Amino acid sequence: MPSFSSARLSVLACAVASFTLVAGCQSNRPATPPASSAALPTMERVALGANGCWFKSGDPAFKAYRLAPELNSFSGRPRILIVPRRSPEARPLAVIQAEGHPARLQAFGPLLSEPVGTRMTTDVRRWAAGDEGCN
Repeated sequence: MPSFSSARLSVLACAVASFTLVAGCQSNRPATPPASSAALPTMERVALGANGCWFKSGDPAFKAYRLAPELNSFSGRPRILIVPRRSPEARPLAVIQAEGHPARLQAFGPLLSEPVGTRMTTDVRRWAAGDEGCN
C-alpha cells in the first residue's frame, strides 16, 4: 500500500510542477487591447462616436445636420461628412478624414469655424484615441 500512495504523490507532484511551469510561461496581457491606429479603424471609431453622441442622442447643436460616412474609400482616406439635414447632396459643411498607419487625421470645412467646431475637434481626437464616451 505504501507504494500506491507514493505513486499518487509522484503524480500529484508532477501535475503541480506542470501547472507551475505553464503559469510561468504565460505573458501578462493588457485587459483591453490597444485601439488600432490605422486609418480605417480610427475613422470607424470616430463615425460611431459622432453618430451616437452628436446625432442619435438628439443633440440640438447637430439637429440641422446629417452624418454621411464614406469609410469604404478606394483612395485610402476613409472619411465622414457632415452635411445639411435637408440637403444631403449639398457640399459638406465638415469633412473628417484619416490616412496612413498610424492614422493622420484631418478636419476641415466651415462648420469647424462655428462655435460647435471646438467641441467637434475635441470629440474627434478623443474617439480617434480610443475613447468611446460622449461629453
